[in-house]
Amino acid sequence: MKSLHVALLAVVFGLLTSCNTQTQQETTAAVPEAETSQSAGQSAVADDQSQQNVVQVAAGSPDHTTLVAAVKAAGLVDALTNAGPFTVFAPTNAAFDKLPAGTVDGLLKPESRSDLRNILQYHVYVGVIPAERFDNDMTLGQVNGGRVKLGLKGDQPTVNGVKILSSIPTSNGIIHVIDQVLLPE
Repeated sequence: MKSLHVALLAVVFGLLTSCNTQTQQETTAAVPEAETSQSAGQSAVADDQSQQNVVQVAAGSPDHTTLVAAVKAAGLVDALTNAGPFTVFAPTNAAFDKLPAGTVDGLLKPESRSDLRNILQYHVYVGVIPAERFDNDMTLGQVNGGRVKLGLKGDQPTVNGVKILSSIPTSNGIIHVIDQVLLPE
């Protein structure tokens, strides 16, 4: 009788083990490959319904192709597509063209990534400061640890003396378009 119980337990154990293996295989097969591999980050989320974030707005602007290339090269796309909120001072292509010849190409090289990140992070404040709130002698602590000075030249808002050309609200903050690259001290 004892051997019958042992044999019966062995059969039940074998059935349970095979069912569990089959369930695991079915579950694994049901999960799309993208979910089982490492995630690409927030920037990989497709959403055509919501207001665009700072990266999407910049990527859609023909005047910010250099900035977008720099953000990609610095590995900051996912950080800037997160919830924020962010205030981004976004230099135009013409602003990058004002830098000495070869500067942008040099910064886009992999060995210059930390310098590029430092410069780009100097253009980002965590929080939303609309241009209407700019006041003389107002300072902001930037993501890179540096500080920028906000001000007014007449009614024109400025950052470090550079005029804000336009402001664009986004889903995760605001972009202030500028025509110079801000360089950390």
